[in-house]
Amino acid sequence: QVQLVESGGGLAQPGGSRRLSCAASGSIFSINAMGWYRQAPGKERELVATITNSGSTNYADSVKGRFTISRDNAKNTMYLQMNSLKSEDTAVYYCNAATLRGLTWYNYWGQGTQVTVSS
Repeated sequence: QVQLVESGGGLAQPGGSRRLSCAASGSIFSINAMGWYRQAPGKERELVATITNSGSTNYADSVKGRFTISRDNAKNTMYLQMNSLKSEDTAVYYCNAATLRGLTWYNYWGQGTQVTVSS
């Protein structure tokens, strides 16, 4: 089992910045990849960015060049640096950890943290 706790959400102005954190605990050794997802009101949850154990990253087109995902393995923490925020970035942001056991992927989720971009 993996437990994830997000923090860092809140209100930001358009063009501003915000940094989200995700602290992992439990069976951390089993994690193959981690990521950030978000869900806006009335919309489905969507991928924001992912990072593998080797450090490879992947971003949604909508956040490329503005958001940066990173991991601090010593602190068992993942980050999402969000710059040049737009109103359409407003959503609940969820931390995800994925583990592969045999041929089956298992996903763990945090409770979510609200990010609101508004003037």
